[in-house]
Amino acid sequence: MKFAKQSLLAVFLSFALGTALSAPPEIYPDPSQAHSDLATALKTAAAQHKRILLEFGGNWCPDCRILDAYMHDPSNYALLNANFVLVHVNIGHMDANQDLAERYGVPLHKGVPAMAVLDAQGRLLYSQKGGEFEAMRTMQSSSVTSFLAEWRPHAQGKPCSVTVVRC
Repeated sequence: MKFAKQSLLAVFLSFALGTALSAPPEIYPDPSQAHSDLATALKTAAAQHKRILLEFGGNWCPDCRILDAYMHDPSNYALLNANFVLVHVNIGHMDANQDLAERYGVPLHKGVPAMAVLDAQGRLLYSQKGGEFEAMRTMQSSSVTSFLAEWRPHAQGKPCSVTVVRC
């Protein structure tokens, strides 16, 4: 009987440990950090002449996880780090940081992940209006590349490319 209990306990602990080890890492910090993370990003962006990329989502969201994987794709990661300060804004279960989404014109009811781009002074340059990224599972990493390339800051005095109309 004692052996059976020990075996059952070993199986349970093995399962629990395996589940804990296979749980995906959290991408989005606690929702309470969003405002301070944004304040820090504003300082960093101003000092480094970068733009701010606000990414609204939640750790429960599979499409948000796919977007994060695409952001870490080598071609995107270099573009992201050279041009943006990324702020993950945790929306909880659609019940947190609604004020930030409203401030930057991001209609979360259209789905997440959702993004907004700010200049180094915190002025809104772009906000996703139609749930453009909410179906990341059907998109390719190159979609993220195009988005990052379009919204990266351009050198002072240099015109935008023909395909990019927003500088």
